[in-house]
Amino acid sequence: MALVLTEEQSMLRDSARGLISDKAPVSHLRSLRDNKDPTGFSKELWHSFAEMGFAGLLVPEEFGGSGLGFMEAGVVMEEIGRTLMPSPFLATSVVAASALNRGGNAAQKSEFLPKISNGSLLATLAIDEGAKHRPLQTSLQAVRAGNGFKLSGAKALVVDGHVADLFIVAARTAGAAGEREGLTLFLVNPKAKGVAIERTIMVDAHNAARIELANVEVNADSVLGEVDQGAALLDGVLDIGRGAVAAEMVGLSEEVFNRTVEYLKNRKQFGKLIGEFQALQHRAAELYVDIEITRAATMKALQALDADVAKAASSVAVAKARAGTTATRAVQEGVQMHGGMGMTDQFDIGFFMKRARVCEELFGDANYHTEQLARARGY
Repeated sequence: MALVLTEEQSMLRDSARGLISDKAPVSHLRSLRDNKDPTGFSKELWHSFAEMGFAGLLVPEEFGGSGLGFMEAGVVMEEIGRTLMPSPFLATSVVAASALNRGGNAAQKSEFLPKISNGSLLATLAIDEGAKHRPLQTSLQAVRAGNGFKLSGAKALVVDGHVADLFIVAARTAGAAGEREGLTLFLVNPKAKGVAIERTIMVDAHNAARIELANVEVNADSVLGEVDQGAALLDGVLDIGRGAVAAEMVGLSEEVFNRTVEYLKNRKQFGKLIGEFQALQHRAAELYVDIEITRAATMKALQALDADVAKAASSVAVAKARAGTTATRAVQEGVQMHGGMGMTDQFDIGFFMKRARVCEELFGDANYHTEQLARARGY
């Protein structure tokens, strides 16, 4: 397929850009941070998102959604990346909705997907337990008890965990940490007895949480997918999230590039516009090429996900790894070319640098994905 947007996808982009740029510029994130907003995002804006159909983008039409694909979700994520808009879209509308749609039974889909689509339910995936993304190292235990299970353990970096109405928790029902067999996904009510939640505001002023589960009881109906066979479902859901984060980093990188080029065209040094200096021109040109290659890799990954999630792992790994290194380069170049004021909190470039750092780590950094690619090829 051609690595360009269709007419419908371009219209979706324009619609998302109009809303996000108008209602959630970078100053919106700054205001939420400075005012120590307890939610961390605008509920009013999220309702507007839902009314325009964005919240249910990946939800099938039979459950009140738009029934669109991952390319369309990537289009919206790219626009979110341009303004750093804090939003439950990634955690709820992309990752959680995909998990429920791919692994849920009829009852689970009927209960939760319509609520995701209309914006009334926030959900998130609780997967990581250590400082780095290592899904197979899951050690949170799920022990059979009566007609269900008891879950005990802790999760870190649970995106939007402090406001979620539903957790999708990866737990080990068999085997040991590091093994693929024995992983199971559970639907957990955050208000259930034994659940403790601690909000952790990340360096980029976005939301995450640590959660602890102490003998939390769930019944058999709370299992998402099959017991002990959750690895394949989890792989697909994580790849969908990785593709979405890669798209966000493309938008972030391009916005930083555009701001930097605009600065080069206006800032004078030694009586000349600094954009006239050949060394800076070369650096800007190289960054532009890097962003365009990353955009192509990300679009390829999203197209692969739409074609067959199970066969998209390599394309997604390439996109996520490239997007992380490109975003890091973009923000570093942006700060350096803006000079001393690029280091100040009053200037917006720093917000992009912090968000790029978090996105790089989310669902695996470049080192993680290059390692996965090497293993897949038998190296």
